[in-house]
Amino acid sequence: MRLTQFWERMNEQFGEGYAESVAKDYVMAELGGRTVEQALADGEDAKKVWQAVCATFDVPQHLH
Repeated sequence: MRLTQFWERMNEQFGEGYAESVAKDYVMAELGGRTVEQALADGEDAKKVWQAVCATFDVPQHLH
């Protein structure tokens, strides 16, 4: 998954303003206690990060 696809899905799921907030502020156990921003900055694959978002939030199946 490309980073652009990741952000498109984040924006579709949460809305543009809230997607940024979720990425910056929400610490996820699935990401080792990191936020989306921290995981991506650490070089984590965008697909793995998106899977963590899907596991944490009620993301519709068509966005998986």
